[in-house]
Amino acid sequence: MRIATRRSSAVLAGGAALALALTACAPSSNDTDDDGDMTTAAAEVPEIDCSVYDEFGDLDGTTVSVYTSIVEPEQEDQELSYDPFEECTGVTVQYEGSREFEAQLLVRLQAGNAPDIAYVPQPGLLSTIVNDTGAAVPAPDATAANVDEYFSESWKGYGTVDGTFYAAPLGANIKSYVWYSPSAFEEAGYEVPTTWDEMIELSDQIVADGKIPWCAGIASGDATGWPATDWVEDVVLRVAGPDAYDQWTTHEIPFNDPQIVESLDEVANILKNEDYVNAGFGGVDSIAATEWDGAGAPILDGNCSMHRAANFYQNQWPEGTEVAEDGDVYAFYLPSMTEGEKPILGGGEFVVAFDDRPEVQAFQTYLSSADWANVKAAVTTRGGWVSANTGLDSELLATDFDRLSADLLADPEAEFRFDGSDLMPGSVGAGTFWSEMVAFFASDKSSQEVADAIEASWPTS
Repeated sequence: MRIATRRSSAVLAGGAALALALTACAPSSNDTDDDGDMTTAAAEVPEIDCSVYDEFGDLDGTTVSVYTSIVEPEQEDQELSYDPFEECTGVTVQYEGSREFEAQLLVRLQAGNAPDIAYVPQPGLLSTIVNDTGAAVPAPDATAANVDEYFSESWKGYGTVDGTFYAAPLGANIKSYVWYSPSAFEEAGYEVPTTWDEMIELSDQIVADGKIPWCAGIASGDATGWPATDWVEDVVLRVAGPDAYDQWTTHEIPFNDPQIVESLDEVANILKNEDYVNAGFGGVDSIAATEWDGAGAPILDGNCSMHRAANFYQNQWPEGTEVAEDGDVYAFYLPSMTEGEKPILGGGEFVVAFDDRPEVQAFQTYLSSADWANVKAAVTTRGGWVSANTGLDSELLATDFDRLSADLLADPEAEFRFDGSDLMPGSVGAGTFWSEMVAFFASDKSSQEVADAIEASWPTS
């Protein structure tokens, strides 16, 4: 069955009106309880105009299962954004979030236990799924039409394998951020660095002041190691440049190319420098064992000054933490090494289906629409979410920081590149790249040794 795509301005206007209604009806994210303590309240979805969803037909009583790596606290907002679709179509969306997603999805597919839909955060893993399991179903025409309208050609390309379009983008993120405490910087007289050299000089100054500047953690269950790959990718963009980055992710140059080894050395200059790390946790080897989602926490008690993490780290701070230029924490752009260049590392999830039942195609199409993007923005009252969907009304985003991220995604001067490990074959990007970065810290493996081992693991076909 083909789901008809929405083309009318009336429908799009309805989606915008729905998002605005959600915003108006959402409780404040800083309400107080009976004791006067600050609480975080989720938005509530009010009654909506279900005519927007008439195109999907009668789907009452059907179910769509979703498997994803998106877990709490973000899971609540994800599920809430499905409410209009569920209410108006009669479809029940069964959500399963797992920190073991990357390791378990292929296992489930090979065992014949596929979900209806999965949110795949690695185009390289999508390619592996398509080529090795044959389980993925090409996206329906309606989904493709939405992506053609609301996303750039490059974003559609990330969801395409061997010329067939499978997976529409969902959320997007920017990883080129460094988190810090504005009040601690002001008290110490530190300026936010705008160049790489300034950032290193600031690190040295913090050491001279008797403190450890950086905190980091790469532990993440079966996915341990991925935060370190983000560090490497960001530095490759700055050391080797976007063109070499593209050649690296597609294996036109080997993983152990001298430019990549140099980039690993540059990462080591910060993260394997005993004077620089690991504030609040221990020495260099503690990075491998420190959980990624709590690695920035020492910033709040003054034990750490800087922590490199993506925009979605906004939701990892304890409840009540104010994310603002004059708040408890904020983030600055990870500086370029070359004047006039602005490389940005980012990522996102892609909605791939493993069944072509009408309700599955309908949900896949809804998630690719401007309607869903605006509902998702409106219900994400805690912030920490953006999308590359051009139909997104940035005014619906929860925070100035989210709007900053949206502006960076749309900045024509920026050189955006998708997360490199996510573009590589799954056995590398979600395999040896992760494990070798663990060895980089836990076993003090050298840059050359790490690069050589990953290169040796690259599939020959």
